[in-house]
Amino acid sequence: MREVDVAIIGAGPTGLFAAYYAGFRGLSVAVIDVLPEPGGQVTAMYPEKMIYDVAGFPSIKGRDLVANLVTQAATFGPEYLLGVRAEKLSYLDGKPVLSLASGDILRCGAIIVTAGLGSFTPRPLPAAENFVGGGIVFFVPHLADLAGQDVLIVGGGDSAFDWALALQPLARSVTLVHRREKFRAHAATVDRVRDLPVRIVVNAEVTKLHGDGAVTGADIAVKGAEVETVPVDTVVAALGFTADLGPLTEWGLALDKRHILVDSTMVTNLPRVFSAGDITEYPGKVRLIATGFGEAATAVNNAAVVINPAAHLFPGHSSDAG
Repeated sequence: MREVDVAIIGAGPTGLFAAYYAGFRGLSVAVIDVLPEPGGQVTAMYPEKMIYDVAGFPSIKGRDLVANLVTQAATFGPEYLLGVRAEKLSYLDGKPVLSLASGDILRCGAIIVTAGLGSFTPRPLPAAENFVGGGIVFFVPHLADLAGQDVLIVGGGDSAFDWALALQPLARSVTLVHRREKFRAHAATVDRVRDLPVRIVVNAEVTKLHGDGAVTGADIAVKGAEVETVPVDTVVAALGFTADLGPLTEWGLALDKRHILVDSTMVTNLPRVFSAGDITEYPGKVRLIATGFGEAATAVNNAAVVINPAAHLFPGHSSDAG
């Protein structure tokens, strides 16, 4: 067993900013994530997509935002425990004891859960169930890999339209298929894609994939029309994902479905356990990266007082330290 002031569970944007801010408060930090690299959902799902609602950046790629946050946190040297799951929570002399799947045991001054959606699994594409071969992806880590290809995107949510927007300048062709006429994506994004040479097929499903070893085509069935076969090099199945909080559900946390209930100080119902970011729930909650940053600072400042009652809740502005 070893000691750490703050254990942060989740290395997404909120967790990375919490790591920086805890370091700014003079606290030792361990950042834990089941994924093998920092960035959480941003790195795993949309590293190449542009993000438009982070303060101070008119637009920034997900990958670049994560890199900047890691650089910012590195100022105070947080320890990263990646590719490992936080398993059990217990208490010793009033302090949380966190047991990891790796066998590490951390006695913590406080824990901040910033696990986003928890672990997530992409929803499968039914047409690919019996298809043996490559060319089916759920995320596009590197847009350049699809340059010059015929790309078929399946889905009607934000991810589907974001991929269409990002891939259209690079791909030979982009076709988006959605089973309904209405889309779940933001209307502004839909309008931007409609203005591009992207073919949008509604009230339709991909019923079969063709290819031997790699996808070469797909059958698109439109209601009331004949099945059409289109050439395809890569299918992007943007059908959403299922989320799982895993061992967190066994800790005794007060939950609202898949979210952790917190108060205005970001504390949970468990002593010295705080939470911030998309995983949290409270009246009026808005799930944005920008919101998570503010919640991270709130959680760290309140945790600092719990760890050291003599500490000030507000330490001053970072510019004052310069």
